[in-house]
Amino acid sequence: MQDAARKSEGLREQKRIQTLQRISEVGLKLFVAKGYEATTLDEIAAAAGISRRTFFYYFDSKEDILVAYVDGYADALKALVIENASSGAPLNIVRDALVKLVAPHREAQMLATARIVRQSQTLRARNQGKLLLFERAVFEGLCELWPKKDSRDRWRLVAMMSMGTFRLAVDAWIEQDGKRPLVKYFQEMFRKLQTEDLSDAN
Repeated sequence: MQDAARKSEGLREQKRIQTLQRISEVGLKLFVAKGYEATTLDEIAAAAGISRRTFFYYFDSKEDILVAYVDGYADALKALVIENASSGAPLNIVRDALVKLVAPHREAQMLATARIVRQSQTLRARNQGKLLLFERAVFEGLCELWPKKDSRDRWRLVAMMSMGTFRLAVDAWIEQDGKRPLVKYFQEMFRKLQTEDLSDAN
């Protein structure tokens, strides 16, 4: 009896996740095709094959579609930081984790999403929260690799520097319309961070 209940619960959760992913994917496609502001909740619901009421079971607003998209990347980033422990120095670990996170097959979707965010003042403001999520993910990943409490300030500093470098790389990538792979910008920016004397103002 309990096995049947657990199986039923597992199937419901699987269906919930699949529906959430379908709404997210449909929403992103419509945002790209029509523009964020021009896309309505009714259009998203219809394209996802659900009712408007069901949409609000999964998301509070269409903004939350992009937030959910970003949250998934933050979780993946933490896991990749831990997986790349063999890369050596903490900055190298974060660099390699970011390179794997933005695998080539995701770049088109990431570029389209970044453009959508830039179209809306509200989304730009919420985008700042994304960087904090990423920073937290890096920090937590490094803390799992090196759990000593007296290292926490160091890992927080590494996380902050990494996300600043991440932001510069993404901004350059968007401004150049993604003409080169995003990983190239990451590698270049991290190389500058590690090799340039930032104390020299000349």
